[in-house]
Amino acid sequence: MNFRLWLRDRRLPAATFVIALAAGVSQLLLWWLGPTARTNDFVGPPRSGYTLTNAKVIEYNLDGQPGFRLQAPHLERREGDESLYLNSPTFQLPAKQAGVPDWQGESLYGWVNKGGTLLKLQGPVLMHRPAFGTTPATDMHTSDVTAWPKENRLETAAPAQIVQGASTISGVGMRANLNNKHLELLDDVHSTFMPAKPRR
Repeated sequence: MNFRLWLRDRRLPAATFVIALAAGVSQLLLWWLGPTARTNDFVGPPRSGYTLTNAKVIEYNLDGQPGFRLQAPHLERREGDESLYLNSPTFQLPAKQAGVPDWQGESLYGWVNKGGTLLKLQGPVLMHRPAFGTTPATDMHTSDVTAWPKENRLETAAPAQIVQGASTISGVGMRANLNNKHLELLDDVHSTFMPAKPRR
C-alpha cells in the first residue's frame, strides 16, 4: 500500500497528531531554553491592610454594653491574619462591679488577634486603678503581658510589682484575674504590708 494514499485518506487525524506533537516539542523547548521563574524579592514585614492614626477601639458585650477599650496613636491591620499591631497603646479593662473603677493601662507596643480575645502587651506595662471607698489606689508595674480582655485575665513571666497604698508586693511571674481580684505571684515573692488603722 502506498503511504501517500494512506496519509491522504487520513488527513484530519494525521494533522491533529502533527499539531499535538509540535505543541509538545514547543513546550519542552520553552522549559529548557526559557528564563527561570522570578523569585519574590520582597523583603520585610507583611503589608498592612490599613493603617490608622489616633485609633480608638471599643469592644461591646452581647448586651451592647461597652467593655474593653483601646487607644493607640498608630494602629496597623495585617492582611494575612487580620490582627492589629499597636504603637504606645493605652487601654481600659472594665471592673464589671458597681462602684469599682476601671483599670487604666499603657504599654510600649501591643498586638490583638482577629477575634479580639487575645492581647499581647510588649515592653514595660503600667496599670493603675484609682482609689474607691476604703480601697487605696493600686499601681501594677511589669512587662510583656498576655491578656484575655473578655475574661479580664492577664499573666506575665516577667518581674511584677503591685503597690496598693502603703503596701507593696513583688515577684517574678504573675497571674491575675481582675474579676475576682485573684493575684498569683510565681517566684521570688517579697511583700510589705502596713497594719490597718485601728477603728474608733
